[in-house]
Amino acid sequence: MTAQTTRVCFELRIRPELVDDYVACHTPVRADMLAEIFAAGRRNYSLFFGERGQLIGYYETDDDAAAQAFLAASPIAAAWEAEMAPFFRDLDGRPDQAATALTEIFHLADQLANVGSSASPRSGAASAASPVPEAGSAASAPTEGARS
Repeated sequence: MTAQTTRVCFELRIRPELVDDYVACHTPVRADMLAEIFAAGRRNYSLFFGERGQLIGYYETDDDAAAQAFLAASPIAAAWEAEMAPFFRDLDGRPDQAATALTEIFHLADQLANVGSSASPRSGAASAASPVPEAGSAASAPTEGARS
Protein backbone atom coordinates (compact mmCIF):
# COMPACT_ATOMS: atom_id res chain seq x y z
CA MET A 1 0.00 0.00 0.00
CA THR A 2 1.35 3.43 -0.89
CA ALA A 3 1.29 6.53 1.32
CA GLN A 4 -1.59 7.95 -0.72
CA THR A 5 -3.83 4.90 -0.35
CA THR A 6 -7.12 5.57 1.39
CA ARG A 7 -8.80 2.79 3.36
CA VAL A 8 -12.58 3.07 3.26
CA CYS A 9 -14.97 1.19 5.52
CA PHE A 10 -18.72 1.59 5.40
CA GLU A 11 -21.91 0.18 6.86
CA LEU A 12 -25.24 -0.63 5.27
CA ARG A 13 -28.28 -2.55 6.53
CA ILE A 14 -29.74 -5.45 4.55
CA ARG A 15 -33.35 -6.46 5.11
CA PRO A 16 -32.91 -9.60 7.24
CA GLU A 17 -35.48 -11.56 5.22
CA LEU A 18 -33.44 -10.88 2.05
CA VAL A 19 -29.95 -11.78 3.27
CA ASP A 20 -29.83 -15.12 1.43
CA ASP A 21 -30.88 -13.46 -1.84
CA TYR A 22 -28.31 -10.69 -1.36
CA VAL A 23 -25.56 -13.26 -0.80
CA ALA A 24 -26.68 -15.15 -3.92
CA CYS A 25 -26.29 -11.94 -5.98
CA HIS A 26 -22.70 -11.69 -4.76
CA THR A 27 -21.76 -15.33 -5.32
CA PRO A 28 -20.34 -14.33 -7.73
CA VAL A 29 -20.83 -10.68 -8.68
CA ARG A 30 -21.36 -10.22 -12.42
CA ALA A 31 -18.12 -9.85 -14.39
CA ASP A 32 -19.10 -6.45 -15.83
CA MET A 33 -19.61 -5.03 -12.34
CA LEU A 34 -16.33 -6.49 -11.10
CA ALA A 35 -14.61 -4.78 -14.03
CA GLU A 36 -16.30 -1.44 -13.18
CA ILE A 37 -15.20 -1.61 -9.55
CA PHE A 38 -11.64 -2.30 -10.69
CA ALA A 39 -11.75 0.45 -13.34
CA ALA A 40 -12.96 2.90 -10.68
CA GLY A 41 -9.72 2.31 -8.77
CA ARG A 42 -11.08 0.31 -5.86
CA ARG A 43 -9.07 -2.69 -4.72
CA ASN A 44 -8.92 -5.11 -1.82
CA TYR A 45 -12.71 -4.82 -1.64
CA SER A 46 -14.58 -7.04 0.83
CA LEU A 47 -18.08 -7.27 2.29
CA PHE A 48 -18.86 -8.79 5.69
CA PHE A 49 -22.18 -9.66 7.32
CA GLY A 50 -22.98 -9.04 10.96
CA GLU A 51 -26.10 -9.63 12.97
CA ARG A 52 -29.58 -8.45 11.98
CA GLY A 53 -28.60 -7.56 8.43
CA GLN A 54 -25.55 -5.46 9.22
CA LEU A 55 -23.24 -5.24 6.20
CA ILE A 56 -19.71 -3.88 6.53
CA GLY A 57 -17.71 -3.08 3.42
CA TYR A 58 -14.02 -2.27 3.07
CA TYR A 59 -11.88 -1.22 0.13
CA GLU A 60 -8.71 0.67 -0.67
CA THR A 61 -8.26 3.36 -3.30
CA ASP A 62 -5.85 6.13 -4.22
CA ASP A 63 -8.65 8.65 -4.86
CA ASP A 64 -12.01 7.87 -3.29
CA ALA A 65 -13.73 10.95 -4.74
CA ALA A 66 -12.67 9.93 -8.26
CA ALA A 67 -13.75 6.31 -7.65
CA GLN A 68 -17.15 7.50 -6.37
CA ALA A 69 -17.57 9.83 -9.38
CA PHE A 70 -16.61 7.07 -11.82
CA LEU A 71 -19.17 4.67 -10.37
CA ALA A 72 -21.84 7.38 -10.08
CA ALA A 73 -21.49 8.02 -13.84
CA SER A 74 -21.29 4.36 -14.82
CA PRO A 75 -24.40 2.85 -16.47
CA ILE A 76 -23.17 -0.60 -15.39
CA ALA A 77 -22.90 0.48 -11.73
CA ALA A 78 -26.24 2.32 -11.92
CA ALA A 79 -27.97 -0.85 -13.18
CA TRP A 80 -26.28 -2.98 -10.49
CA GLU A 81 -27.20 -0.54 -7.71
CA ALA A 82 -30.80 -0.39 -8.94
CA GLU A 83 -30.92 -4.20 -8.67
CA MET A 84 -29.39 -4.09 -5.18
CA ALA A 85 -31.50 -1.19 -3.79
CA PRO A 86 -34.48 -3.35 -2.68
CA PHE A 87 -32.19 -5.36 -0.38
CA PHE A 88 -31.33 -2.35 1.80
CA ARG A 89 -33.26 -0.71 4.59
CA ASP A 90 -33.09 2.85 5.92
CA LEU A 91 -31.25 4.11 2.86
CA ASP A 92 -31.80 7.25 0.81
CA GLY A 93 -30.16 7.03 -2.60
CA ARG A 94 -27.94 4.49 -4.31
CA PRO A 95 -26.29 2.03 -1.92
CA ASP A 96 -22.82 2.76 -3.33
CA GLN A 97 -23.30 6.50 -2.83
CA ALA A 98 -25.29 6.63 0.41
CA ALA A 99 -23.53 4.14 2.70
CA THR A 100 -22.52 5.33 6.17
CA ALA A 101 -18.75 5.82 6.26
CA LEU A 102 -16.96 4.54 9.35
CA THR A 103 -13.99 6.32 10.94
CA GLU A 104 -10.72 4.40 11.16
CA ILE A 105 -9.21 4.56 14.64
CA PHE A 106 -6.48 1.90 14.39
CA HIS A 107 -4.22 0.58 11.66
CA LEU A 108 -1.52 -1.91 12.62
CA ALA A 109 1.04 -0.94 9.97
CA ASP A 110 0.77 2.76 10.84
CA GLN A 111 1.23 2.11 14.54
CA LEU A 112 4.10 -0.32 14.00
CA ALA A 113 5.83 2.34 11.89
CA ASN A 114 5.35 4.85 14.71
CA VAL A 115 6.70 2.44 17.32
CA GLY A 116 9.78 1.86 15.17
CA SER A 117 10.41 5.61 14.94
CA SER A 118 9.65 6.58 18.55
CA ALA A 119 12.56 7.26 20.88
CA SER A 120 11.01 5.69 23.97
CA PRO A 121 8.44 2.91 23.59
CA ARG A 122 5.72 2.81 26.23
CA SER A 123 5.90 0.43 29.15
CA GLY A 124 4.91 -3.04 28.02
CA ALA A 125 5.75 -2.28 24.41
CA ALA A 126 8.36 -4.15 22.41
CA SER A 127 11.69 -4.78 24.05
CA ALA A 128 14.87 -6.50 22.97
CA ALA A 129 13.37 -9.76 24.23
CA SER A 130 10.17 -9.26 22.24
CA PRO A 131 10.84 -7.00 19.27
CA VAL A 132 8.03 -5.48 17.24
CA PRO A 133 8.22 -7.14 13.81
CA GLU A 134 8.77 -4.96 10.78
CA ALA A 135 5.59 -4.36 8.81
CA GLY A 136 5.48 -6.85 5.95
CA SER A 137 7.91 -9.30 7.56
CA ALA A 138 6.99 -12.95 8.00
CA ALA A 139 6.70 -12.36 11.74
CA SER A 140 4.07 -9.65 11.15
CA ALA A 141 1.93 -11.71 8.76
CA PRO A 142 -1.48 -12.60 10.20
CA THR A 143 -2.14 -16.20 11.05
CA GLU A 144 -5.18 -18.03 9.84
CA GLY A 145 -8.12 -17.27 12.06
CA ALA A 146 -6.47 -14.21 13.63
CA ARG A 147 -8.94 -11.52 14.75
CA SER A 148 -8.57 -8.10 16.33
